[in-house]
Amino acid sequence: MWLKPEEVLLKNALKLWVQERSNQYFVLQRRRGYGEEGGGGLAGLLVGTLDAVLDSTSKVAPFRILHQTPDSQVYWSIACGSSREEITEHWEWLEHNVMKTLSVFDSNEDITSFVQGKIRGLIAEEGKYSFVREDDPEKFREGLMKFEKCFGLPEQEKLITYYSCSYWKGRVPCQGWLYLSTNFLSFYSFLLGAEVKLIISWDEISKLEKTSNVILTESIHVCSHGEDHYFSMFLHISETFLLMEQLANYAVRRLFDKETFENDPVLHDPLQITKRGLESYAHSKHFSAFFRLPKEESLKEVHECFLWVPFSHYNTHGKMCISENYICFASQDGSLCSVIIPLREVTGVDKGDPANRGVSISTKGKTAFRFTEVRDFELLVAKLRMKCNATASPQHIISTEVAAGSATDSPKDFGAGQSKMGQRDNSKTVSTEALMTVYHPQDAENLDSKMLKEKMKEQSWNILFAERGHGVSMFRTKKTRDLVVRGIPEALRGELWLLFSGAVNDMASNPGYYTELVEKSLGTCTLATDEIERDLRRSLPEHPAFQSDTGISALRRVLTAYAFRNPQIGYCQAMNILTSVLLLYAKEEEAFWLLVAVCERMLPDYFNRRIIGALVDQAVFEELIRVHLPQLTDHMTDMTFFSSVSLSWFLTLFISVLPIECAVNVVDCFFYDGIKAILQLGLAVLEYNMEKLLTCKDDAEAVTVLNRFFDSVTNKDSPLPPAVQQGSNLSDTKSDHPKVDITDLIRESNERYGDIRYEDVESLRCRNRLYVIQTLEATTKQNVLRVVSQEVKFSPSDLEELYELFKKEHFLSCYWSVNSPVLQHHDASLPYLEQYRVDCQQFRVLCHLLSPWSHCANRDSLALWTFRLMDETSNCLINFKQFACVLDTMYNGSFTDKLKFLFKLHIPPAFTEVESLSPSKGDDLSKEELMHFSQLNVSSVGDSLESGSLKSSPEKGKGKVDIQAYLKQWQDELLKKEENVKDLPRMNQSQFIQFSKTLYNLFHGDPEEELLYRAIAVVTSLLLKMEEVGRRLQSPMSPVTSPVAVTEVAAEVPRERQEESSSEQTEGSRAQSLEGNHEWSFAFEQILASLLNEPAFVRFFEKPHDIKAKIESAKNLQLKARTRV
Repeated sequence: MWLKPEEVLLKNALKLWVQERSNQYFVLQRRRGYGEEGGGGLAGLLVGTLDAVLDSTSKVAPFRILHQTPDSQVYWSIACGSSREEITEHWEWLEHNVMKTLSVFDSNEDITSFVQGKIRGLIAEEGKYSFVREDDPEKFREGLMKFEKCFGLPEQEKLITYYSCSYWKGRVPCQGWLYLSTNFLSFYSFLLGAEVKLIISWDEISKLEKTSNVILTESIHVCSHGEDHYFSMFLHISETFLLMEQLANYAVRRLFDKETFENDPVLHDPLQITKRGLESYAHSKHFSAFFRLPKEESLKEVHECFLWVPFSHYNTHGKMCISENYICFASQDGSLCSVIIPLREVTGVDKGDPANRGVSISTKGKTAFRFTEVRDFELLVAKLRMKCNATASPQHIISTEVAAGSATDSPKDFGAGQSKMGQRDNSKTVSTEALMTVYHPQDAENLDSKMLKEKMKEQSWNILFAERGHGVSMFRTKKTRDLVVRGIPEALRGELWLLFSGAVNDMASNPGYYTELVEKSLGTCTLATDEIERDLRRSLPEHPAFQSDTGISALRRVLTAYAFRNPQIGYCQAMNILTSVLLLYAKEEEAFWLLVAVCERMLPDYFNRRIIGALVDQAVFEELIRVHLPQLTDHMTDMTFFSSVSLSWFLTLFISVLPIECAVNVVDCFFYDGIKAILQLGLAVLEYNMEKLLTCKDDAEAVTVLNRFFDSVTNKDSPLPPAVQQGSNLSDTKSDHPKVDITDLIRESNERYGDIRYEDVESLRCRNRLYVIQTLEATTKQNVLRVVSQEVKFSPSDLEELYELFKKEHFLSCYWSVNSPVLQHHDASLPYLEQYRVDCQQFRVLCHLLSPWSHCANRDSLALWTFRLMDETSNCLINFKQFACVLDTMYNGSFTDKLKFLFKLHIPPAFTEVESLSPSKGDDLSKEELMHFSQLNVSSVGDSLESGSLKSSPEKGKGKVDIQAYLKQWQDELLKKEENVKDLPRMNQSQFIQFSKTLYNLFHGDPEEELLYRAIAVVTSLLLKMEEVGRRLQSPMSPVTSPVAVTEVAAEVPRERQEESSSEQTEGSRAQSLEGNHEWSFAFEQILASLLNEPAFVRFFEKPHDIKAKIESAKNLQLKARTRV
């Protein structure tokens, strides 16, 4: 074990210890006499006697490791061990993780300090694991207190765990602690008076990977905002990296991609996340994806055991995984044997031979599964019996075995009943036959060579079914994959697609669901249905099934029902092509559940608005090309070529580029192996065309090479009629191109790239998801900045910094809130400017951080009025363009612009009377007061949000795009001209008093403060006299209001700071006396003309302000401002 470093003088200890290994910095020693024949002589006997007579607390371990530095007589004990294996493990860890690092230090003192800090960190790390096992919270509480003290994050920020590690700052590592919390990755180190503190929010990370180089054998690389950070010397680096990856992906999905996040209620509340919860969630996701189970299934138990394989007559070692409704088994001995047993199929659970700790499970298919060497097998049998009794509900009694006979009967009967009910409206009649059986019935009497081969394939599968079972609970082995690679027979294709995809389980759990959806969805009119109608005739138009109303109606029903089921996806191009192929081989309801399996499990996020899933898999594909086809990547100057050319491969599973008779073989492999099959085939296609691609001079030539290759792919064994086969319709000009059989191509892809594991693909997906989403975010930022830069005078770099601060403020409201209204309004499908918006509370924080007038006493009121002025749609949210334009006026506007801006703040709709409910706070407003005042004059919040979103985004509403609204919005933007000051309404007396008060507040602390105060009094008096004269000319008989009262009100404002309470009473009484008289008001031109005569005013408003300094200050204070709030 590791020891707290203690000084050792070797000179006095040489006779007690024997040196076994050493290097420049460490020495491994063995206690003399231990492990030696004869006890090591007289010295060994003396040492042994000494050790024997000492009490247990003073006994010395037989092995130890010392740290040394060259030219030093002082050594430090850092580890000891009771066995050679234990101490060797510590020695190898030091050589592997620490030795190469020490060479970067310049002095021996630094080396010793670093090693001591590292060892202390490892001791604390081991202690942390021991208290976690013993459920002792004291150590964790201590770590939590350090976390809170060091970083000062809001108390809602939940610490998940922490690790001892080294952070590389330049060439020298800093030993410290890495803290992983819900929203941040934080590091703290304090050594030799040098403090290192780092806080990175998970949503800023664009790259997270394990790396290694000459100095760092194994480290974790984090890239954020283009800066690279390296962390190394973890005790358990794989576990640390996995947790970091989970937290980063959780944050990214929650903040950027809420479409898919909302489907994961487990992670919905950031305050409830724990390390154990994340681990169990990851295991459940991996479990359900590996066995193609419904996403709702969560892993409950895992048992190592053996499964008897009857057709091979041996026990295979693996893991039994149990969820709410399934018992699954996967082998771990390389035999690739797996089994899925739905509890709805189980008829009995019995104890086997107690000597073998056996469990026997019987199913409706007359198959018995025998598990042996199961720990706590008696308890497991009792649990499974209870589960089976609970599962035997009426909806699960229906047998869902997809056997050739029984499984096809009940759906037909069900469909017959539906057809009688649906005779009134033929469009709602659900088809109960696959289109292929209608349009290409097999002629059993006239069998040609291709049909004979097809029958031989069917016979091979029937033999497999007889040996390994038929239906959901069949044994899936290497033999199964080999038959899939050869191509599934036409007659069995739909059944096996349903089985391998897991769609059979969804269909069994939801009887009648599809028919209900068809009834509800047909007749609805949405954006999705419009797009579906447009694409119906483009789906396999050359196939006779989709040249008739039968196929078109079935396709319409399936796509419309799915859009109704999942409005977040709705309908996406490429879904029509995929569904067309599914309908050829599966019944209509089966095709629907296959589509559900593809869109929601097998190709997650492929068919949403941003096709994030497809982009992620393209990035994975690029990485695999770099690994397996390096000569191709060396030749290609731009790897994005592979992304652009392969997008249709992933979205349509090669259906759009291969002839239909070849593409279905690819779909066979996809349903069995998942996305791995598509990646393997893509690599095989590129390798097959390697020589031609290396001679291409540009992308267009490379695309031509690949298109010609796809045209040459055939399926020589396809039983489809020549009229349907697309490959047989090639022109003679292409006949000289060598033909490639799809079966050979798929077999080669399995042989060459079959070692790509499912786990590796999922890991690559995780890593590249961060990169893809951050790339999309960068695109959004560039588009926003391009639009806004035309409206403001900020430099591009300052504008970019302002955008990051604005976006950060948006996210800070989402970090600790379960139901953040801002998060609810973030919609990546909206126009770029509308994707990130802030409410009044967030706007106030930004104003305090960035406004040049943030020192003003009534800054909260100014922020409120500014927000109300910008909130043109009355939806209580403003976007970045509005925010940037406000700041641009404050920093870069002319004297007239700034004055006009202040004038508009003090007239409706911006101005509203503001009075804090808490007098002790003065002019400061609470969050509740601020939100209340920001919503005044809005009919209702719900209505305003809806109407506001309708105004800003015409596609919101009833699901249809309002083209007229788009055109009008565009026209308004084009016709918008500079506002004429004459169009501004006049300012009444109470508004003018508040306007004067705001000016006084702005001038406070200015070097010319007294001069400015006198100027206000002069201007106020002048304006009132002008207004008086004007009224006398218009109405000579009207009573005259003395201007003295109002002038005194304005003049007394500076003294309010000394005599606040008496001033408020005076102002109130004088305002009341004025209300009884005739209203007077001022036009903007009058105020402007009067103030232009005062040089002090002009100098104040034309004084330049440094936005860069404000931005730097805001970046440092933004998180602290949130903590205070």
